[in-house]
Amino acid sequence: MKTFIVDLDRCIGCHNCQIVCKDEHCDNDWMPYAAPQPDTGQFWMKVNEEERGQTPKVKVAYTPVFCQHCEDAPCMKVAKDGAVYRRDDGLIVIDPAKAKDQKAIMDACPYGVVYWNEALSIPQKCTGCAHLLDDGWTIPRCVDACAHDAILFGDEEDFADMLKDAEDLRPELATKPRVHYLNKPKRFLAGEIADLEEEEVLIGADIVLTNLETGEKLTCKSDEFGDFWFKQIEAADYSIDVTYEGYMPRHVVDFISTKDKDLNVGTIAMSKALA
Repeated sequence: MKTFIVDLDRCIGCHNCQIVCKDEHCDNDWMPYAAPQPDTGQFWMKVNEEERGQTPKVKVAYTPVFCQHCEDAPCMKVAKDGAVYRRDDGLIVIDPAKAKDQKAIMDACPYGVVYWNEALSIPQKCTGCAHLLDDGWTIPRCVDACAHDAILFGDEEDFADMLKDAEDLRPELATKPRVHYLNKPKRFLAGEIADLEEEEVLIGADIVLTNLETGEKLTCKSDEFGDFWFKQIEAADYSIDVTYEGYMPRHVVDFISTKDKDLNVGTIAMSKALA
């Protein structure tokens, strides 16, 4: 069975996958797998962009989203007359001829990756480039176009090691997708250590981040700009302890939570120790 692996650490948001998908399917008739995709309004492969954090501690996360080719596919359950079927390689295909007027197929997709072609009155989505695979290609166009190997495609057994660490896009949906994601972004927390009286950042300050729910402690040092970052942390309430030679220690606990968002705590001001 075939599977996709999407490594979000490798995706830089170049949108090559999205562009070549349009190139492959717009104005091209790949029956019986797919009627032509409209020039606008549909993205069988879409790179979602999410800004995280607060200025100036901001990151952008990119997530390629396309048909998850679910083993327990909701679209198959509502389709009539075999309009949605699973190939022997695991890819889910909507038969354009049989699916005519079956808008319920689009409505059933919890990922929002099935689109409605108003002109043709059919639901449409990613086919995994089934027509190319049948023609001897080993990978779909989106995989071929990814210069950073952020999207991989192949036999499930060949990705056994990767699949151990992979996650589903939306595990709460429990659709058993055949698209798996590596390095899904968790929360980050960042800030700056400075002596405001001297108007200088403090380089090499020791920062301890404590998860107030589990007691887990993470450590780092402020960099040459006085900045510190804790990446891939849990969504939780935290406290911060800062120590720096010649300065009084700081304990910060108020309003430090990543439960709802990534967090820039701003400048943590340090005061020199009394002589």
